[in-house]
Amino acid sequence: MAAPVLSRRKSIRFNRRQITLGSMALCLVFLLLIGLSSWLIGEAGLDPVLTQRNQPPNWAHPFGTDWLGRDMLTRSLHGMSLSLRIGLLAASFSAIIGTGLGLISGTLGGKVDAVITWIIDVFFSLPHLVLLIMIAFAVGGGTKGVVIAVALTHWTSLARVIRAETLQVNSSNYVQLSHRLGRSPVWIARHHMLPHVVPQLLVGLVLLFPHAILHEAALSFIGIGLSPHTPAIGIILAESMRNLSTGYWWVGVLPGLLLLLAVKAFDILGENLRMLIDPKTSQE
Repeated sequence: MAAPVLSRRKSIRFNRRQITLGSMALCLVFLLLIGLSSWLIGEAGLDPVLTQRNQPPNWAHPFGTDWLGRDMLTRSLHGMSLSLRIGLLAASFSAIIGTGLGLISGTLGGKVDAVITWIIDVFFSLPHLVLLIMIAFAVGGGTKGVVIAVALTHWTSLARVIRAETLQVNSSNYVQLSHRLGRSPVWIARHHMLPHVVPQLLVGLVLLFPHAILHEAALSFIGIGLSPHTPAIGIILAESMRNLSTGYWWVGVLPGLLLLLAVKAFDILGENLRMLIDPKTSQE
């Protein structure tokens, strides 16, 4: 009786892993389609067509049209494609900052660790959105301002995770032996710490994406982010505010729903990647 039970358990474990990989593949395909959408569909729907103004969702225009007759699906896909590119750039810089500071803090310890920990605590204590607005405004707004603001405010959580992982590895016997053999902190960080924190870095980078996309949209929504002439999601949502009260719900609801789906896809991708990398859950 033990053999059938064992085989059944293996089958259940394989099925759960298969579902996890399948959901990750679906999320990746969905996000890739959004990222390539601006190239696939072109810019024809971005031109005003006054004879097709304020049309509700239909077969020709699944997201309807706005007050200038522009196709809202085309505008929304272009906006999400732009948000993904900005999110990739901002999240990458933020992940580099968090990983670097976490490695330095955990490897050197002492006063360096205390200073970096204090900086992390200061960033956590400040209102997040207010800090984003101040940094974006200080550097002049626009795409550069959004990227810098998001990159400088989203590294703290990853830095804490990398620091904790580095401290754990730093207390191991083989790292202590490297210290006694006279290896430099840079050598130890490169050969001992970095291989252990790469999985955490990958998961943290994926999970930074939804925050970067949402805050890019928030900055554009309040007028500090991208140019008003750019078909960005935040700008589309800001423009839709004056039309929702007149009954044109599709102008704001459907682009907002697309934004939420993209953010949720990144969230599912990051959580499933964490499950696959974590030794405690990778074999379940």
